[in-house]
Amino acid sequence: MISAFCPTLRFWGATVLATPLAMAHAAALNINVTGSDGKPLLDAVALLDPAVGKAPVKAMADVEISQAKRQFNPRVTLITVGTKVTFPNFDTVRHHVYSFSPIKTFELKLYAGVPNAPLTFDKPGVAVLGCNIHDTMAAWVVVADSPWFARSAANGQARIEGVPAGNYRLRLWHAGLGLGAEPAAVAITIGAGDAEHHARLAVSAEP
Repeated sequence: MISAFCPTLRFWGATVLATPLAMAHAAALNINVTGSDGKPLLDAVALLDPAVGKAPVKAMADVEISQAKRQFNPRVTLITVGTKVTFPNFDTVRHHVYSFSPIKTFELKLYAGVPNAPLTFDKPGVAVLGCNIHDTMAAWVVVADSPWFARSAANGQARIEGVPAGNYRLRLWHAGLGLGAEPAAVAITIGAGDAEHHARLAVSAEP
């Protein structure tokens, strides 16, 4: 039986009016993310939205989320809307990959090797992946509807490059926050030079 691993995260679905964005300058936003213990936080996702309007987004080249040693790799995948994802299985056992998330509901029933066709993630938000055979397997696909995004490294640092000067909303997410627990967006102003932001998320342990 498929477990009731059914997330409801839908935090990137706001509708805004499309207006031109000033492109006079482009800079970078450096973000330092820590957990509730003050230690650097890995795999935090940062997304910048214009304070007014919506920036165009292009699909990325196909992305791969593999299964090996009964784990998903990577555990957190950050893509843009419209990107296709393949799910190759490199284990000697078969997997049954699924998601019940509102942004992408699917099942890849028991299989080995590579499924015939990739899946297109065409809605913004977060999809949680599981395996119906191995309950300990979990992964997250974060689908961005902005061209400015980044994922933090082991040192807790994320860098969003090529941001035009202007006013933005910074949204942060981490799997350890739990369902519906994303922090409030933070107002950020980008000028001609690089900007820096420090954030602490209420995450005490890896999910």
